[in-house]
Amino acid sequence: MRIIFAGTPANAAQSLRTLVSSGHDVVAALTREDAPVGRKRVVTESAVASVSRELGIETIKANTIGADVRSLLSKYRADIGVVVAYGVLFDAKTLNLFDFGWVNLHYSLLPAWRGAAPVQAALLSGANRTGVSLFQLDEGMDTGPIWNSVQAEIHPRENAKDLLARLSLLGDSLLLETLPQIFGKVIQPIQQSGLASYAKKLSRDQVKLDFSNSAISLERVVRAANPEPIAWCMCNGNQIQVLEAFALGNTNWNELGSTSAPIGTLFKEKNRVMVQAGMGTLLEIAQVRPSGKSQMSADDWYRGIDPESFLT
Repeated sequence: MRIIFAGTPANAAQSLRTLVSSGHDVVAALTREDAPVGRKRVVTESAVASVSRELGIETIKANTIGADVRSLLSKYRADIGVVVAYGVLFDAKTLNLFDFGWVNLHYSLLPAWRGAAPVQAALLSGANRTGVSLFQLDEGMDTGPIWNSVQAEIHPRENAKDLLARLSLLGDSLLLETLPQIFGKVIQPIQQSGLASYAKKLSRDQVKLDFSNSAISLERVVRAANPEPIAWCMCNGNQIQVLEAFALGNTNWNELGSTSAPIGTLFKEKNRVMVQAGMGTLLEIAQVRPSGKSQMSADDWYRGIDPESFLT
C-alpha cells in the first residue's frame, strides 16, 4: 500500500521513520512550511521535513491544502494518508483523495481532549491515565470514528515532554499493528461515544503561577507546561521559569520553624527550596531558569537571592 505521511514536529518525524523502517511504502511527506524557531527566530524546516529529506522521500510544504496541493498529492497515487500532528483541518475534497482516506494518530483516548494539546490537558486535569487513538479523519476536529486505541498510565511527576515521548512510542506500535488490518479490511472503525473534552494549546498567560492556588494545581501547571511554554513567576521584579516542582501537601509551618507564612513566601530546608501556596500547602521548587541564565537547581538559584524574597 502506498502511504502519504503528514506531520510536523519531532514525534511525527519519529512516526515517519518507524513506518519507513518497518517496510511501509511512504511515497511522499506533507509538512508545514519552514518557520522561525527559538529566541533568534531562525527560519527552520520542520522535523518531518528533515527526516523525509534524510530518507529520500519527496516533501510537500504547505500550511493550507488548496487545489494546488491536492493536485500534487494526487500524483503520488497513494492508497491512504497517515497524519501525526500536522496541524491542519482537511476539507471534504482532501479527505476523499485516497481510497482509504486519512487516518490520524491522536495522543488521548478520544473523545477526551480533542484538539491541539491533549497531553498538556491530561496533565492539567490531574488524570491518572490517558492513551493514544488512531481514527479516521473527517471534517471535524478529532471527531472521526476510531480504528484502534491503547491506554497508558500517567506516571507521578511526569511532565508533558516525558509523557509525549512514551505516548509516541505507543502510537507508533499502534500504527504498525492497525494499518495492515485497515488495508486487509478485517476491522471497522467505531464511532466515538461519551463526553467530549477539548485541549487548546497553552498560552504563556495561562502558565503564570498563582501561588494562591493549591500546590497540587501548581505542580500540574509546571508539568503540563514543560517543555513549552514553561511555567513562570516573578521574584524581586525578575522573571523566573519553573521547570520542575512538586506538591508537598499540608504543611505545619510552626514545625518548620516559621511563625508566619504569607502566600509566596520562600522557605529553605537543607537543600530544598519551597514556597507557601494556597490552602495550607507547600510547593517544592526543584529546577528553575532565571531570566537571562541557564537552567539550574532551585538550591543554586536560592543562594544568589535575598532570603526574604517572595514569589508572585
